[in-house]
Amino acid sequence: MFSDTAVEFPLSPCLPSLPQPAVYDTARSLYENLYSATPDAGIRARAGKFLDASLEAVRALPNDMPATPQACGAWMEAKSAHTAQRYAEYLAARQSGAPRQYFSSEAHALYFLNEIAPTKLVDGAWLAGLVTQWEDSRFHPLIRTYLEELGDGAPELNHVVLYRRLLDAHACGHRDGMADSRFVQGAIQLALGCNADKYLPEIIGFNLGYEQLPLHLPITAYELNELGIDPYYFTLHITIDNMATGHARRALDALQLTLPARHRAAFFERVRNGYMLNELGDGSESIIRDFDLEQEVIAIFKRKSVFGRHMHSDYCKLAGKSVNAWLADPGQIPAFLDQLQRGGWIRRNQDPAASRFWRLLAGERAEMFGVFTDYEIRVIHDWIAGEWKDPQLQVPSRALSYRARRRMEEADTGLPAPEDADNDFNEPLRRLCADLDEADSKRERMRMLLPYLGPASHHTPEGLLATRLFSQGLRGGAS
Repeated sequence: MFSDTAVEFPLSPCLPSLPQPAVYDTARSLYENLYSATPDAGIRARAGKFLDASLEAVRALPNDMPATPQACGAWMEAKSAHTAQRYAEYLAARQSGAPRQYFSSEAHALYFLNEIAPTKLVDGAWLAGLVTQWEDSRFHPLIRTYLEELGDGAPELNHVVLYRRLLDAHACGHRDGMADSRFVQGAIQLALGCNADKYLPEIIGFNLGYEQLPLHLPITAYELNELGIDPYYFTLHITIDNMATGHARRALDALQLTLPARHRAAFFERVRNGYMLNELGDGSESIIRDFDLEQEVIAIFKRKSVFGRHMHSDYCKLAGKSVNAWLADPGQIPAFLDQLQRGGWIRRNQDPAASRFWRLLAGERAEMFGVFTDYEIRVIHDWIAGEWKDPQLQVPSRALSYRARRRMEEADTGLPAPEDADNDFNEPLRRLCADLDEADSKRERMRMLLPYLGPASHHTPEGLLATRLFSQGLRGGAS
């Protein structure tokens, strides 16, 4: 594990060079294994091999990080200033009438929220393994960053809780058919978190990259707000990751505190490689570019065909074929949608209300009510509407920005107190409290809290309580 006197790490052995797709192919299964529970030794070993292959893949990529630790401060400040300047240019263009740069529609934005979810739902996970070092002040900047990703135990600030609520609000969160490449970043973060003792330099480097403010973050928040989607998850990161006093500054402090006296050059080279892990997988901008409205509609109908292929009466026919027969083969979905248009069931580039199919989904007597989620209905609506624009169209999310709508709503300040409830739902919470009451010392209590701080549990009621208590203990020091 970690040295008591100096942070010294030999260079980790790496696997032979592997093509990047080989890294991607194992990402989803590894992600799901790491996220479901505390990983055992076998899963940790798999995660280590995945990291070694990932590090080998990034060595061939151009690295803009300075060659010496002393240059990192100026480099980060320059990157921060460049992002601020580009965002100012974006705002000036928008105020001059330029269209949105990222999201063509609400459906596009919701697609992005869904596809980026595997990364957002493990926010901070790369630092999870460092909490065991809470008695060593050198690691406090990194541990404090992790605890703030967890909201210090406050559900309204816990990043994963916030993102889960955002997905739930728009019925997003499906993973059927999602590409393995969507899970690469999340798998890297989880793998680093469960192998902190072997990959500390890489964690420090990854953290240096991840905690710097990227241009896509403020633009995403701005355009989500315009579309009536809560931008708070993203605006929270804009403030908390600042270079002056936020996580970016702490990332730099952590580098200086953990640099070893010996083998410094080798240690820092590993830091630089860890920084480059941010480049693997699908990032925000690539996911935004991937969106194709028609292909997303086809994907939705393919997912539904598994359940709908036996649910229609035989008299429901298109081009002489029953709907059940059309849905029996997912490969027929594009032709099925074409037939719906040819038969007048769907009238593209018009008010969706003019389409018979749309009226099956929405309205007072919608016979297919509940078949599609809110997100899927949004996608179908935007696909049917196409180029059609109607100033009288009353779609709430387009009528007001999110912040404007919230100002008009009455705030609900009532929060439940599940800790006090005597029911089966809160049994894990009661067990944790009982165990803590029996602890003999602060060190024992802190040790008991550690299992609840991992990516699989910190967002649960017992995890939130454990985070609050651990944060308080960290501020109070060891005893």
